[in-house]
Amino acid sequence: MMNQDQIVDAIRTSTDETFSMMLGLSVELGTPRSEVAAPGPSDGIIAVVGLAGAWIGTASLACDVKMACRIAGAMLGSEFSEINDEVLDAVSEIANMIVGNFKTVAENHLGVLGLSIPTVVYGLSFCARSGGKEKWTVIPFKCEGLDLEIKVCLTPNRGLARVMSHAVDVALVEK
Repeated sequence: MMNQDQIVDAIRTSTDETFSMMLGLSVELGTPRSEVAAPGPSDGIIAVVGLAGAWIGTASLACDVKMACRIAGAMLGSEFSEINDEVLDAVSEIANMIVGNFKTVAENHLGVLGLSIPTVVYGLSFCARSGGKEKWTVIPFKCEGLDLEIKVCLTPNRGLARVMSHAVDVALVEK
């Protein structure tokens, strides 16, 4: 199991390293908090990555258009002022790197985890939420005066025991 402080430390380190090495930017950690059924931003971009194994969950990166354009600009060496495929791809890739680095640390506490392909949503007046009432750890950052939030929700995989039991049953029948 990972407690909130461990999640925050792993996300902080992963975000610092990713922004520094991949973008040449620094981030400042805000005050982490917990939320239930944490919503996404009402305007902007959210990149969502699923985690699966003995523990399951979701991690997301949420930011406004200016921050997304800044990420893409730093990553691609160009200037962007509006959302296009390159900006969406850059945000998706940065989210994947941050969550991938987090996954490596989390596996020391939770066992082997897999990652989904990132999904990016962009628009005005939208809300993204998970179907359950699980607790989310929300880690806000500032980068050059712009806001960015990383959110993580992890819960034990209650269905894993049924899947493993079924796999054993199938293996016994095949013998």
